[in-house]
Amino acid sequence: MTGTTRSSTGLEIRQRKLLFRSWHRGLRELDLVLGTFADAVVGDLTEEEVEQYERLLEIPDTDLLSWIMGDRPMPAEYYSPLFERIVTFRREMTF
Repeated sequence: MTGTTRSSTGLEIRQRKLLFRSWHRGLRELDLVLGTFADAVVGDLTEEEVEQYERLLEIPDTDLLSWIMGDRPMPAEYYSPLFERIVTFRREMTF
C-alpha cells in the first residue's frame, strides 16, 4: 500500500510519475509529506512546477527532509516557489 488517496486517472504521464515517486522515497516521513502533497496538488501543477518538483525529487532523502523540516537551510540553487508550497503544506498537515 502506498498511502495515496488519489487516483492517477486523468493525470499526464509525468504527473503519474511524480505521484508514484512522492510515495516511494525511502524515508517514510518524506513519503508522508511529499505523498500527501502530491495527492493534493499534482493534477493542478503547471509545467514549470512539474519541472521544479522533478528537480526536488532528485535530491537525496536526508537532505530534502532536513530542508523541508527546517533543520538545515536549503542551498539557494535548489530553492523554488514550489518548495515553499511544500513547506507551507507540511506545516498545515494534520494526522
